[in-house]
Amino acid sequence: MLVLSRKRNQAIQVGEDIVITVVSIQGNRVKLGIQAPQHVSVVRQELLAFAPQPWGGAALGTASMGPDSQPLSDTALPAR
Repeated sequence: MLVLSRKRNQAIQVGEDIVITVVSIQGNRVKLGIQAPQHVSVVRQELLAFAPQPWGGAALGTASMGPDSQPLSDTALPAR
């Protein structure tokens, strides 16, 4: 596992087309912005147990967030 330190507004590039940016840091909570192509699924790991596999797209929101985008909420998927 690669471990990196980043400050607010600093980013990490993954491959050619994925960028992860530290949006804010408040106490022990870090908000990340993820820019990725539409075909790349971006999902919080704890939600994978509740969702059908394999992922067929950005089911929980847009994979590419611009400056005017709102972050996804921290609510879980409904039980099936």
